[in-house]
Amino acid sequence: MTDARLAIVILAAGQGTRMRSATPKLLHSLAGIPIVGHVLATAEALGAAYTIAVVRHERDRVVAVVDAALPGATVVDQDDLPGTGRAVEQAVGALPADFDGDVLVLNGDVPLLDAQTLTGFLAAHRAGASAASLLTMTPDDTTGYGRIVRRSDGSVDRIVEQKDADPDELALTEVNAGIYLFGVAALRDHLAGLSIDNAQGEKYLTDMVAALRAAGSDVVGVPVSEPWLVAGINDRAQLSEAAARLNAMIVRGWQLAGVTVQDPATTWIDLAVTLAPDVEILPGTQLKGATKVETGAVIGPDTTLVDCEIGERAVVKRTDGTLAVIGADASVGPFAYLRPGTILGVHGKIGTFVETKNSTIGDGSKVPHLSYIGDTTVGTGSNVGAGTITANYDGVNKHKTVVGSHVRSGSHNVFVAPVRIGDGAYTAAGTVVRKDVPPGSLALSVAPQRNIEGWVAANRAGTDAARAAAESGNS
Repeated sequence: MTDARLAIVILAAGQGTRMRSATPKLLHSLAGIPIVGHVLATAEALGAAYTIAVVRHERDRVVAVVDAALPGATVVDQDDLPGTGRAVEQAVGALPADFDGDVLVLNGDVPLLDAQTLTGFLAAHRAGASAASLLTMTPDDTTGYGRIVRRSDGSVDRIVEQKDADPDELALTEVNAGIYLFGVAALRDHLAGLSIDNAQGEKYLTDMVAALRAAGSDVVGVPVSEPWLVAGINDRAQLSEAAARLNAMIVRGWQLAGVTVQDPATTWIDLAVTLAPDVEILPGTQLKGATKVETGAVIGPDTTLVDCEIGERAVVKRTDGTLAVIGADASVGPFAYLRPGTILGVHGKIGTFVETKNSTIGDGSKVPHLSYIGDTTVGTGSNVGAGTITANYDGVNKHKTVVGSHVRSGSHNVFVAPVRIGDGAYTAAGTVVRKDVPPGSLALSVAPQRNIEGWVAANRAGTDAARAAAESGNS
């Protein structure tokens, strides 16, 4: 349901230089979703009447993510005046003039703060009479955070940024989490008057606390139970810490839903993954993107699947797969490489050291080992022999190979596309198939084997091979 009296402002304008990356900080992936995508999802869950994202650095790339994640959001471009206070000032300017509700300010780099925590924060704010409320925390390391200075009655007196704090203020352990709730009237009255007379030359949103206090309004500080809920991501070390914590929660959630995860420490599961009960995940497995695994399947060990669909009771071990569909009761691996467009039917097999691409392998058909199958359709019940290669590229174009049903191809075959092997056909070992094979036929390369007697003695005299041949009586 929509909360008509709630507007959300997401601060997404920062450059994030500490990431040392060509990718904007907010677009780095966390459990398969950009960092800012988590914040947008939380905003959507709160049902605000208005959501405004303030952008600047790499604005087009950030806006593309905002539009995809939350199409109804409004985008505001921050101007040359720096600071969070200016960003919120511009966002408030984008609200309808008759909006008279509350404004929740979120940071785009705080992805683990959940809707449940914010719902409680909003309820507490609305139950009181304060002009503003803010979340606070007490981290183990306060470096870089604005310190919370409270009055004797426990209310918040002001927030002092670290660079502007004196020694007594630096010793304070309660810090600003950067999440705020304001009555919109308070913002309209005071934002324009905030000063840039500080160490950074920025318009700090934190100065709103002092401004409201000076006007006789109350400001409430609400501590969060766990500092990680409001931890921002500023560098890659913090990104990995957040990823590990979120992944642990995702894995535990699936375990409680009936999925066996043998080693949570080495199992990574993206948020968009779907797992059915009684799936078993073995160590060293990564399930990414929109991968879906059905009941009874066993995945791993040492397997990475991206946007794959795995059928019931299928077994996929030591495999790298992307955009592949594996049927029920099928077997894949070990050491298989499934490229996009791979479809394996029910009871099918893609075995050891097999690479597949843009190919459909029918029900009950097998490619057991040491093969490359590309741009190919295999019917039902066929067996593709060891070492088979589909030569699908002529240097300019890709061509199609069609293998019928109940075909038996010999070891070390090459199918030179375009070529069709009919139902029930056989191909002999070592055959290079250059033209269609009719159903029920045997294809073989007709050049006979030649043995040149005495070749080693004549051409490799003095070698171990020559001596061994002489000792056997065959020089």
